[in-house]
Amino acid sequence: MSSATGIRRASERGVVDYGWLKSCYSFSFASYYDPEQMGFSDLLILNDDWVAAGGYFEKRLHREMEVFTYVLNGELELQDTDGIKLLVSSGEAQLLSVGSAGHRSGCNASPRSPLHFLQIWIVPAERGGTSRYQQKAIQIKKRRGQLCLVLSPDGQDGSLIIKQETCVYAGIFDGSDSASLTLPLGRFAYVHLARGSLTVNGQRLDEGDGLKIRQANNIELSHGENAEVLIFDLRPMEKPSF
Repeated sequence: MSSATGIRRASERGVVDYGWLKSCYSFSFASYYDPEQMGFSDLLILNDDWVAAGGYFEKRLHREMEVFTYVLNGELELQDTDGIKLLVSSGEAQLLSVGSAGHRSGCNASPRSPLHFLQIWIVPAERGGTSRYQQKAIQIKKRRGQLCLVLSPDGQDGSLIIKQETCVYAGIFDGSDSASLTLPLGRFAYVHLARGSLTVNGQRLDEGDGLKIRQANNIELSHGENAEVLIFDLRPMEKPSF
């Protein structure tokens, strides 16, 4: 059996809007603080970002963190402390494993089209080490009507390797599409609906909604309407250990 612990509605998230940048925070971040939303298991931050054409954001400090970027629409250009520039496009995932410290700045690479991406922080199992990037395209056919493994601790199925006992799956569901995910006994899960609408374990989610699940043995997905979803398979603990 899976025990849902409640939906985090999109409208309940923290919001900042600078015109050129709008961000919605599922968990406490920067100036947004909610003592009831301090992460879930090793998932610390999940930010939903929209950047206007040509928009640029200043350097952000990352320290001892697994930083997962998932681009929904557009092209994100990133530059780190060493001057390395990387382009992450729609349908691509990038994982930055940060050592003691690192800065990144970024911008919408297009002067004409908006950018929409998710920035996700996961607390690593081991601190320190050399910072490294991993990046891959996730084909639509591997997500259509099914769940594709994007992050895992062992690189299974060509997934990006994360330094934590966490797996992340991505899927696209519409119409009669359905899928089921069975997790090891006692695991926690967090479901984030990036767009559209989707029924998850009998709960109807809309764009931007999140769902915390304890004892997540089975996750059932159905009745999607242009839905794109991320599922985090997490250790059974309430808050990140950082």
